[in-house]
Amino acid sequence: MADNKYSCCNPQGGSSPRNEMVCIETNRILDSCRDRDCFEDVKVILTDFGNDIINRTTNVRAKNACISWTYIGIDPVKFNRGFYSVTIKFYVKITFEACLCGGRSQEFEGVAVLEKKVILYGSESNVSIFKSNPDASDYCALPEPCCAGKNVPIAIVEVVDPIILGTKIREPGDNCCCCCCCCGDIPDHVVAGISGTLNDCGSEDRYLTVSIGIFSVVRIVRPAQYLINATEYCVPDKECIAAEDDNPCSLFRSMDFPTSEFCPPSYSHHRDNDKGGKCSCQS
Repeated sequence: MADNKYSCCNPQGGSSPRNEMVCIETNRILDSCRDRDCFEDVKVILTDFGNDIINRTTNVRAKNACISWTYIGIDPVKFNRGFYSVTIKFYVKITFEACLCGGRSQEFEGVAVLEKKVILYGSESNVSIFKSNPDASDYCALPEPCCAGKNVPIAIVEVVDPIILGTKIREPGDNCCCCCCCCGDIPDHVVAGISGTLNDCGSEDRYLTVSIGIFSVVRIVRPAQYLINATEYCVPDKECIAAEDDNPCSLFRSMDFPTSEFCPPSYSHHRDNDKGGKCSCQS
């Protein structure tokens, strides 16, 4: 695809964009970390349908898993000024497949809850931040209540889809699972995404556990103001291209074939990254 060019009218004459120093507000990353967590033998909260299947099968596998929602809490660390404890709960929706009598297979869903904590530096701030409400257009309207406490930094978590490392059916009486919540602790919007009603099995029933691996990046940010050299945004020269009505495949045929999507990364690329190459992330 051709390079996208821009044109702009400069008040001083000519068509080149104007450069100037501007002040912007953005989030500054104060501290961050990456993690490779393995959660072993986490109890899965199943639906009534899933619990019934577990009691009638001996062969279960996990087909796919995704994170439905994540809770992030941040609290200052006592006696360690400037540091914050970040509590993270991942609510993982998992789809299973079980083998039943007669060679039949049946899918069912469940939720696994994973919890981790990290401590990061978030600096200190004694200011309170108040922002205008764009909906408050009435001068005589009563002001909305706001908190005048100290400014707490923001914790951000990036995570890829979890990897299911193992699935086991546990017999009644086994005390080898890790579970940090029950059905009543699952958020409503997570429950709404499950086909069926979640139900904790009793002590006389079988239950299901999984081992899950998760790669994540956690960072703490605060608002900050910076003075930067900026270039005015200009109107692009390139015109938008639309598909022809009489031939909807014309635009598709003009696209370049995505060869890179079908070529796995070379071994030398991973080896260079491990040695601290230019493309690798610094620890």
